[in-house]
This record gives sequence, C-alpha cells and structure tokens, in this order.
Amino acid sequence: MGTLFGTDGVRGLANGDLSPELAMAVAGAAVRVLVAHDASHRPVAVVGRDPRASGEMLEAAVVAGLTSAGADVLLVGVLPTPAVAFLTASYGADLGVVLSASHNPMPDNGIKLFAAGGRKLPDHLEHEIEAEVATGPTDRPVGSLIGRVHRADDVVERYGAHLLGAVPTRLDGLHVVVDCAHGAAAFVAPEIYRGAGAQVTAIAAEPDGLNINDGVGSTHLDGLVAAVREAGADLGIAHDGDADRCLAVDAAGEVVDGDQLLAVCALAMHAQGRLREDTVVATVMSNLGFHHAMRDAGVQVLTTAVGDRYVLEALRAQGLALGGEQSGHIVFTDAATTGDGLLTALHVMACMVETGRTLAELAGVVQRLPQTLVNVPVSDRATVAASDAVAGAVADAETLLGDSGRVLLRPSGTEQLVRVMVEAGTQQQADTIAADLAKVVAAV
Repeated sequence: MGTLFGTDGVRGLANGDLSPELAMAVAGAAVRVLVAHDASHRPVAVVGRDPRASGEMLEAAVVAGLTSAGADVLLVGVLPTPAVAFLTASYGADLGVVLSASHNPMPDNGIKLFAAGGRKLPDHLEHEIEAEVATGPTDRPVGSLIGRVHRADDVVERYGAHLLGAVPTRLDGLHVVVDCAHGAAAFVAPEIYRGAGAQVTAIAAEPDGLNINDGVGSTHLDGLVAAVREAGADLGIAHDGDADRCLAVDAAGEVVDGDQLLAVCALAMHAQGRLREDTVVATVMSNLGFHHAMRDAGVQVLTTAVGDRYVLEALRAQGLALGGEQSGHIVFTDAATTGDGLLTALHVMACMVETGRTLAELAGVVQRLPQTLVNVPVSDRATVAASDAVAGAVADAETLLGDSGRVLLRPSGTEQLVRVMVEAGTQQQADTIAADLAKVVAAV
C-alpha cells in the first residue's frame, strides 16, 4: 500500500488531514486514471455517504473533483457502503465513491472507492491514483466536457429488492431489535427487515450528523442487550456506521460475534450444498472454537491476514462463496462484492426461521475459547520476528496448549507494536501464557 490509501481507502480527521482539497484531488485523480485505462466513453460515478456532518462538505468536494475531470455523477445520498457497491454495479457505473469512516468516531471520515462492478480497487490502481494526486491534472475539460450531476431516486427500493431476492425466506413471526448506530443503516435497515416480514424495533436510528457511533452500534452493545431483554425480542442486530458489518445479541442478551455468525451461515450453506469447495474464509484472529466447529462439520477453513481486503482477495482467487471476520464483516460472493451487514443479518434470521432454532442454539456450535490479547511496544518489529528467543517461547507455549489452544504473534501494520494473542482452555491459562510471552517479546 502507498502513503495515501490504507487497508480500507483514505481515512482521517475530516477537515484536518482529510481536507476538502484532498477529497477533490483523490476524486479527480480516480477519474483520470480510469480514463487512462479506458477512454471509450464518458465515465459515470456513483457517490454515497454516511450521515456524519463532514460528509456534506466532503461530498461537495468529491463531486467537484469528479465533474472537473469529466465524469458524470449519480448522487445516491445517505446509504450503507455495500449499497453503494451494489448500485455501482446495478447502474453500470465506472466508479463508486463512499464517504464514510465506518465505525470510527464522528470527527473522522473516509473515502472508499469501488471499481466497475462494485469491487474494491486493485492495489495497482490505488498506486496510480496516489501518483496522480501527487502530480495533479495537466489540463481540465471545459464546456460540454465538464461532468454533470444527477440524483437517483430509486436507491432504497433497488437495494432492498436486491437483498430480499438474495434471501427469499420470509421472517414472519420473528421480532428483531436493530441498532442502527445513528448511521447509514437508519434509513434502510428497519424498512428492509420489515419488508422481509420481521417485527422490528429500531434503536439509535435518529442520526443528526454528530451522534454516529456515539456509544451505540456494533462497538457498543450494552444498549442493544438492554433493548432486546426489555422487548422480549428473538434477537438483536447491531450495525456500524456504514453498515458493512453486523454483530448480534441472542434473546437472553448474550453477544454473538462475527465468528459465530460466520459459522451459522457456513453450516447452513454447507447443508444446502451452496458452500463451494466446502470451504469458508476466515482471518488469523478467528477464535479456535470456530475452527473446531468447522472441522467437526467437515468444512475447511482458509485463513488470511486480518482485514476484509484479504478475505475478499482469497474468496476471489479461490472462487469461494463465503468468508468473514470476527468483527462481523461477512462476505457472500453470490450476492455481494463486499461485506454487507444487512445481508448478513437477513441470512442469520433466515437460518432461525428455516430451522426453527433460536440464535443461541445456532451460535452454540462455536464454543469460544478464552482469548487474551496483549499489545507489546517494541523498538523493531523485524527484530522480534527474527528472534530465536521469541520463536522458542512460542514453540513452548504451543506444546503446552496442544490442540486446546493456540498462540499468534502479529506485528502491527502501523505502529512499533507486536500483538500477542493466546487462546486456551481457561482464561487464567490464556492470561498467564500471554503475559509470559509478552515479557519475552519486550526483552528483545
């Protein structure tokens, strides 16, 4: 990756390091790069955002950048990131742009780019866009060659029909509480779940531009737990700010994480013969209990580095149908090109209806092992990776744990930190082994 794009687009403090000038430059550069690869037609870009206040400012800058480079713009308003990816493909657009910082706090914002078909931009195009931002335009279109701006008016209906067609099972009789994080889900999730037949109680569904992710959503589940218990609902669904992921809460208020949701969906698709190659993609952070559940069901697990980018790359390279992360970012490649929290929730609720089982019963297939994560500051991550002392300590820990646990040392991608993760049969054992390994790492 270059210095501008991170693992999920360009992100930073809105009007700080992510300025309108930068947003305009990135948008214009993206169009010029696309035209350089295919100048056969006038490019079209779909632009959407989450409801944070800075999105209004950055949307204007992005539209200016796109149109000044000669692209026509289709504004779709406040929508989940996966909806913009879908609409990029549905409208046959050349580019999709989402202004969102996902689960980050309100002062942040971000720019996510999708290529034609609603797929994430490949690395080489991101590098080309970065280089183009650095050099800037040599000339600009004028007159009739300047891009025009149009506003789409059928986006919720189009996206909703897509989701309900991808999960045709009706949800009649199911009561769900949905936490919309005062984010993009607030405008679509309750309506789509009701359209599927569910009884819906919506919370954190009144975005004002300032309250997105503020003590609510998939990173703050206490409010959802309380609401599910108070309503006597069958389950709760929590989205993040741009609704590309979801976590859940069962009827008793117990949290169901992304590993468990992925397992529920994987086993359902496996039973239906829809899990291609009988394989699911997960990251190295997935709990060992998930791996045990998949092994016992005869499902293979293909493991990637942390990040939805790597899950997507593995799914595409291997032609697989399902993958995801512990954070609740789950991808169904038969219906989506990126993680979609609403699609995930519909699949999980459909499993409940189809089997007649509660979410607790379905999620119980994953017996999560106690997990401890310690962030260890180091002077040089490479030195730690090459250390014989560290390798020996890890080997000793793995021998001690056997098949009942595991050890993972992962260098941070942005800081001089090494993350020590230990899973074990008991929390005390996980804590002890993690602390011992952290001491070895810190001493290198």
